[in-house]
Amino acid sequence: MKKAADELTIEELQQLLYQKRYAERRQRLQRLKGEGRLVEIAGLPAPNPTPPPLVRPSVKANGAMQGYALELANEAGETAVAKPPRRPLNLRWVFNSFLLFVEVGAVLGLFIILLGLWSTRNELNQELAAAQDAESQRLALPPPSPTPVIGLVVLPGGHKPPIEGFSPEPGEAGNIPAHLLPAINAYVPPPIPTPGPEQARRIQIPAIGVDKPIVQGDDWEQLKKGVGQHIGSAQPGRVGNIVLSAHNDIFGEIFRHLDRLQPGDEIIISTEVNAYTYIVREITTVEPTAVHVMAPTDYPSATLISCYPYQVNTHRIVVFADLATDS
Repeated sequence: MKKAADELTIEELQQLLYQKRYAERRQRLQRLKGEGRLVEIAGLPAPNPTPPPLVRPSVKANGAMQGYALELANEAGETAVAKPPRRPLNLRWVFNSFLLFVEVGAVLGLFIILLGLWSTRNELNQELAAAQDAESQRLALPPPSPTPVIGLVVLPGGHKPPIEGFSPEPGEAGNIPAHLLPAINAYVPPPIPTPGPEQARRIQIPAIGVDKPIVQGDDWEQLKKGVGQHIGSAQPGRVGNIVLSAHNDIFGEIFRHLDRLQPGDEIIISTEVNAYTYIVREITTVEPTAVHVMAPTDYPSATLISCYPYQVNTHRIVVFADLATDS
């Protein structure tokens, strides 16, 4: 009964190899004898057709010897079913792979968290912008009253809300210098005037995609609703300076891209009865205390103000524009 090659022992494989080599040698001797190249010497016994017992070497068979013995067994007609050697489990490779998986998961998780925060912030700004657009269609906004335009020591648009019962501290409400805090504490905003048809209601800036309502007042609460007109500044299309301000990174980010404007760009300010086009003349940045930019002019002009740079807000960006003429 024949055995499969993987069922043979090392000794049996060695014996099989020995017998095959012995048979090959006998065949070679027979061939040489038939060719006359082999001379038998008288007195010597004839070669033994049966191989003598195998003297086994003391060395252990290695993988190469076993492979060669399997090949000989196959040639001799034995059924060989070779099994590949099993590799031992590499624990270091498994541990390194696990650490790599953990690191990739941590980086991916952090990216997902940051993406969620960014998405939430954008959604809040979009919701507030939609609310401002809806409010602009129903508000009855009053015209400005004849109050002095320069009533502040700091330009509007600060990012920290007032706290009832507490005075502003240095750095709050738009980086207020300490020596100006007494003037800020004593300042009382003028009342919002009654509505009128010539009051500014809407601002459009095609170059940066702005189309928002204009509300009266530029304090913390009013700037939540849209672009705030400083009370006491000029009416649209009239001689004087209409001063408008809005935030750049909260409450809809209305004035985020004022720095992209170029001289010659249009700013359209509308009332209930007319629309007035102003042409950008200059864009600059100033300290928060540069309230001279809000001063009245002896010709129709507009001044747009917002914090700058984006999400740093240590300065103000100011856009100066003049009313377009028909000529």
